[in-house]
Amino acid sequence: MANIGKKVWILPDCELPPAGEGVAKGHESVIIVNDTNEDAHIDVKLYFTDKDAYEEIKWTVKANRVRCFRTNNIDDMCGFEVPLETQYAMKLSSDVEIVVQYGRLDNTQPNLAFYTVLGYAQ
Repeated sequence: MANIGKKVWILPDCELPPAGEGVAKGHESVIIVNDTNEDAHIDVKLYFTDKDAYEEIKWTVKANRVRCFRTNNIDDMCGFEVPLETQYAMKLSSDVEIVVQYGRLDNTQPNLAFYTVLGYAQ
């Protein structure tokens, strides 16, 4: 049976919200499933409206595992600090097929907004 996923993914609508108030803190995350028998080595490229792309982020997801990367976690972002409330896009390039889901929790308003989407894959 073939592995599920693609090697290249684009997440076009990223924007890290502030943590906000309350129990549920504002954040965004990238959840990756590796359905292969090999570790996935992923190069991450961030695109911005007003500055050059950033390409120094490397992620690994072990074989047959799932892993969540939080963009507000400097360790997950390999030392890069994602600017708050700045629209950007993300490209993930993996050496094996992966499935990528993006999620954002924005609690800066009383109604609380959370959504998840799959990225565009090729």
